[in-house]
Amino acid sequence: MSSPIHDFVLSAPQVPGQEDVLTAPALALLAEVERTFGARRRALIAERQRRQAELDRNPVLDFLPETAEIRAGDWTVRPAPADLRDRRVEITGPVDRKMIINALNSGASCFMADFEDSNTPSWSNQISGQINLRDAARGTIGFTDPASGKAYTLSDRTAVLLVRPRGLHMDEKHLSLDGQAISGSFFDFVLHVFHNAQALVAKGSGPYYYLPKLEHHEEARLWSDVISHCEDALGLARGTVRATVLIETINAAFQMEEILFALKDHICGLNCGRWDYIFSFIKRFAKHQAFTLPDRDQVGMTCHFLRSYSQLLIKTCHRRGAHAMGGMAAQIPIKGDEAANNAALAKVNADKQREAGDGHDGTWVAHPGLVPVAKDIFDAAMPGANQLDRKREDVSVTAADLLAVPKGTITETGLRKNIEVGLLYLKAWLAGNGCVPIHHLMEDAATAEISRTQLWQWRRHRATLDDGRVIDDAFISTVMDEETGKLREQFGDDRYLTDAIALFRDLVMSDDLAEFLTTAAYDMVVGYEQAAS
Repeated sequence: MSSPIHDFVLSAPQVPGQEDVLTAPALALLAEVERTFGARRRALIAERQRRQAELDRNPVLDFLPETAEIRAGDWTVRPAPADLRDRRVEITGPVDRKMIINALNSGASCFMADFEDSNTPSWSNQISGQINLRDAARGTIGFTDPASGKAYTLSDRTAVLLVRPRGLHMDEKHLSLDGQAISGSFFDFVLHVFHNAQALVAKGSGPYYYLPKLEHHEEARLWSDVISHCEDALGLARGTVRATVLIETINAAFQMEEILFALKDHICGLNCGRWDYIFSFIKRFAKHQAFTLPDRDQVGMTCHFLRSYSQLLIKTCHRRGAHAMGGMAAQIPIKGDEAANNAALAKVNADKQREAGDGHDGTWVAHPGLVPVAKDIFDAAMPGANQLDRKREDVSVTAADLLAVPKGTITETGLRKNIEVGLLYLKAWLAGNGCVPIHHLMEDAATAEISRTQLWQWRRHRATLDDGRVIDDAFISTVMDEETGKLREQFGDDRYLTDAIALFRDLVMSDDLAEFLTTAAYDMVVGYEQAAS
C-alpha cells in the first residue's frame, strides 16, 4: 500500500479526489514546511514530557517570571478582519460534507470545521474533508442524501468559515517524509491554506483557523512562524491568515498574554476550550492525590477554578484587543420529551447568560437548534459587534485560583457513566465518526479523555465513593466487566466495540497515564485501513 508521491511516501488506500488535494505544488509547500519546522515541533512535544516529569515531582504552576516584561508591556494584537469582528455564536462540527452545509446555513456567525477532536483521522476523512472545504470556500458545495434524495445547498448568507487542524502532538500516519511521519497539524493547515487562501480572500474573507492543544508560548511562536512562512510562499500580506487559540490546557492558562504576543500578527482571539481544559487539569496533576476531581457532572463552569480561568481569559483578551470566546454548550434538542428538552435548554440558557454577562464576545454551540437560543442572549447583552470595551479590570486571578480543586463526590453512577460514555465514544471514533450524540450531548474526543483519565486517577489513588467503597483495581475491573457486558448485549459482535473495550481497559489500568487516547486509537484506524486494502 506504500507508494512514493513526490518527496513523500504515502501509506494509505486510494481515495477519490486525492490527486486534486495532493498536487505537486501543494506537496512542495508541505515538504518545505515540514523540513523547516518539523524538528522544532518534535522538540517542543518532547519538552512537554520534561515539564510533565517536573509536575509529577512537584505539582506547582505559576505565571512565568521570565516573561513578566511581556505581561507588563503596552501592546495589542492586529485588529480582526471585518468578517470576524462579530462572532457572537459559533457552531462546530466535523468536516463531513452534509455537516458543513448545515452548519454554514445554521444562522451562526461562524462555523469551525474540525479536523481535530470531532474527526477520526482516517485517510478518507482527511482527504474528503479537504475536498469539502475547498468546495465550501468557493461556494459550490452541495450534497444529495442517497437514502432520502434530499438535496443540500448553501444559502445566500452563510456563517464565516474557520478550520481547526489537528494538535501539534498528532502525526499524519499516512504520509512520511525523509523517513519520518509528518505533522498532522502541518498537513491539515498547509493543504487548506494552499488550496483556499486566494479564493477566500477574493470573496472578502480569508483563511481563518482555530489552533488547539497549545501548552506553551513557544508552541504559539512555532505556529506564528509556520503561518508567516506560508503567507510569504503564497504571496499573501502579513496578517491575511488569522487564528484563534483554544486555551484548553492548564499550562496555557498561565501563558495567555505570551501566546497572544507570540501570535500577535495573526491572532484575533482566545477560546475557553472547557472540556479539554478539564482533561488537561486531570492529566497534568493525575499523580497527586490532592488534585483528585469529583464526578465530571459536578465540574462545571461555575466551579472556582473554571470561572477564574474564563474571567482571566476575558480580561487578558480585552486588554490586548483580542476576542474572548466562550465555551461549548454540548446539549442538543431532545425530541419527544418536552420536560427533558426544557431542562437542557435551561442549562444552555444559564451557561450563555453567564458568558455574555461576564464579557465574552461570543460562544460555541454544538447543534443548529441552539443557535437562536445563544444568539438571543448575546443580542440582549451585546448590542455592538463585541465587548472589547469591557476591560474587566475588576478581575484578579492568582495561580491558587487556577489550581483550586473543586469540592464534590465520586459516585458509582459517575464511575459507570465514565466507562459507558468513554466506550460508546471510542467505539464510534474507531468506526470513523468523531462527533457522537450520547445521552443528549454532542461529544468529541475530550469526553473519552476525561472519562479514562478520571478512572485512572481514581484507581491510582484508591479514591472512595460517596458510600465509602474504595476504587481499587478489583472494583474498577468488576464494574468495567459489568458495563462492557451491557454494551455487548446492545451491540452484539461489533469489532469496534471489542477494540474499544480492549484499548480503554489498557489505558485505565496502565501503570502510566498515556498523554492522548487518540494516539493509540489512530494506530488501530490505520490497521483497519491496511487490512481492508
